[in-house]
Amino acid sequence: MLKAKSIFKSYGQLQILKGVDLEVKRGEIVTIIGASGAGKSSLLNILGTLDRPDSGQLYIDDIELSGLNNKNLSDFRNRKIGFIFQFHHLLAEFTAIENVCIPAFIAGVSKSDAEKKAKELLELLGLADRLTHKPNQLSGGEQQRVAVARALINNPALIFADEPSGNLDSVNALELHELFIKLRKDFNQTFVIVTHNEDLANLSDRTVTMKDGLIVP
Repeated sequence: MLKAKSIFKSYGQLQILKGVDLEVKRGEIVTIIGASGAGKSSLLNILGTLDRPDSGQLYIDDIELSGLNNKNLSDFRNRKIGFIFQFHHLLAEFTAIENVCIPAFIAGVSKSDAEKKAKELLELLGLADRLTHKPNQLSGGEQQRVAVARALINNPALIFADEPSGNLDSVNALELHELFIKLRKDFNQTFVIVTHNEDLANLSDRTVTMKDGLIVP
């Protein structure tokens, strides 16, 4: 599903990634751990095509991405990749179902089809009675589940998550971790997750450790 080969990235004189290699199989849950400053989030941004490497190759779903221009890369990202962040980034003025629909609208899906899929996802995630609530009317755990639904709306090949439970209490964090396991079981969904949460790392299929800009044994 994903193959990164010899990924290098510097910001100014500071070299952040020093030749990272990583492969992720379809339906696999992989967590990336390591100390702050190890390069985890920088790697995730490159794997998720939010940033470009200085050099190296990135394949997602057998497509090599370095040759795509910005527009084609944005289209690919919208269709193939879902994101879940520590801070859910829901739009405060929109309801739960409207927030979930946004990536589908960007992809050109009709309003009726997008709302139908969003409703199904929110019901699947236990939010059937929260469709028309705005983010400030939802708990932290509910907001993060809305963000998960938004990540799933376009049937992505891969979901990238950056500290997805970092802003949740232990009960909601556990529910979110179990939700990832369920999504993998039900939909063969693939996850790459940066986390400091040992419980989430222990639930994953594989954990890789980053240190000083490299994945270490």
